[in-house]
Amino acid sequence: MNEIRERSLSWGQGLVLGAAAVPMVAAGGLGAWGTYTNITSVFHRSATALGVVAAGEGATLVLAMTLVGLTMLGQSAPTPVRIGLWTLPAAASLTGAVIAPSGTDAVVFAFTPMAMSASAEALGLLARRIVVYRTGVDAEAQRRNAAVMQKLAYHRARAANHPDEKERNDSERESWKLAKKVGTGDALLGARLVDVQRERMTAGADDALAGMFALPVTAPAPGVTATPERPAVEAADEEGVTPPVTDQDTQVTGELETVPPQGVTPVTDPVTPPVTLDEIAAVAGVDAPQPGEPLSDAQLVVVLRHLRYSDDPPLSYRQAVAAFREGGFVGGEQRVRKAWGSLMSHEESEA
Repeated sequence: MNEIRERSLSWGQGLVLGAAAVPMVAAGGLGAWGTYTNITSVFHRSATALGVVAAGEGATLVLAMTLVGLTMLGQSAPTPVRIGLWTLPAAASLTGAVIAPSGTDAVVFAFTPMAMSASAEALGLLARRIVVYRTGVDAEAQRRNAAVMQKLAYHRARAANHPDEKERNDSERESWKLAKKVGTGDALLGARLVDVQRERMTAGADDALAGMFALPVTAPAPGVTATPERPAVEAADEEGVTPPVTDQDTQVTGELETVPPQGVTPVTDPVTPPVTLDEIAAVAGVDAPQPGEPLSDAQLVVVLRHLRYSDDPPLSYRQAVAAFREGGFVGGEQRVRKAWGSLMSHEESEA
């Protein structure tokens, strides 16, 4: 799977994002100015109005800048910061509603401070998306997933080992609720899962096509060099080597059938013993791979070569991987697939 490299914003992207941030800041400033005007109209004191604005919109602005700064540093915002972004403007809204001279004014006074909360949240979200785009790391999603996984691990252990049956049942139900939240909002996780499924679908299609288009190959006789332009039988005739015996050649009549004399043992070709895994490893210059132990890339190729040619016809990728797992060998799917590709490339170069 391809790793996500850090990207930089283009000139156009930076310009558009900067232009989008300007109205956010302006909306927050207008909200603060509106709150100041509302309070001044009731108390007729600028100092009192400034104090209300500082306690509401001013403190919200401080938290918003903290949120943006932490996000740009690739860190998640603490819970008090996220809570303060809404509770402080809410307190300013409540203050405006209480001091308003009429019901209509109360609605206006209460609604005005919400502009600062919306601006702060929008700026924080924009900064977060910029960091995710450039680095591929979503600190906020990681924080949520880590919290969910911590709770899930606790409830799974509680459901399995708690002495009280009621507590076990409660944790079992809570575990299923938490399972729905794992990975929620993590776009990077979704993209990686799609990559994994794409690789598996590619492997399945490759095996299916290999099974459909695989053609039987007749092995040439010893000492005969066969090429695509010169098949094995023609090569044997030209080089004076006896071609392989077929079923048709064995159908002889009684007149042509010969029986060796008594006491004479017919000469047969010696049987070549199969090549062992240790012998292949020795030729490759690596230690003999052992089941259950981590394997290097070269050892993976050695094991796959041994498994592929352990049967006739040679095993496909899926069959070789199944034999690899049954043999107890250890290797990640990505590394096994890479080693298989190296093996196939070597076979093609030899062919």
